[in-house]
Amino acid sequence: MIHFDHAGKRYPGGFEALNGLSFEIAQGEMAFLTGHSGAGKSTVLKLIALIERASSGQVIVNGLNLAALRERRIPHLRRSIGMVFQNHRLLYDRTVFDNVALPLIISGHGHGEIGRRVRAALDKVGLLNKERAYPITLSGGEQQRVGIARAVVHKPPILLADEPTGNLDPDLSREVMELFRRFNQFGVTVLIASHDLDLITRLPYRILSLKAGRLTGERAALTA
Repeated sequence: MIHFDHAGKRYPGGFEALNGLSFEIAQGEMAFLTGHSGAGKSTVLKLIALIERASSGQVIVNGLNLAALRERRIPHLRRSIGMVFQNHRLLYDRTVFDNVALPLIISGHGHGEIGRRVRAALDKVGLLNKERAYPITLSGGEQQRVGIARAVVHKPPILLADEPTGNLDPDLSREVMELFRRFNQFGVTVLIASHDLDLITRLPYRILSLKAGRLTGERAALTA
């Protein structure tokens, strides 16, 4: 599903964010990326979503070699990916419903389909009763759940999350991770960048450790 083959990313000015990175995430797998600030976690997610292009090596997502993907095909790729960010990136002048509906509006879905999908996504994250609220009235945990609902409303097979619990307390962090676990149980491939080792080492999923843009360690998924 996601395959990095000696992928590197060098930014203008010479900063090397990734160097010869190789790993694979199987279809339907849930895994974590961890490492210090600046280790390359966010860059990995950006390469998968083609927010950035690799400078060397290959990144293959769902059978597509992203190095060969033309600009006009990028929106099609991104429709197969949901992204969750640490700072939510919500529109504070729009309601919760409108925030979650945005990907569907951009994709040209009809009004009735948008309503059904948005309410189903909000129901999955426990916020169906907040659809008319504005994000500023919600707690940090609720705002993050709105972000998750927006990421999954178009039913993507891949879900990426960049430090989704970074601003949350331990109890809310566990609740958010439980949401990701539920989506994974429905077959969604989930890759989460997180520095919260206390939380992720308690979970039974594979952990890939980065340092200075290189893969330095890996913990296999735990079995019962």
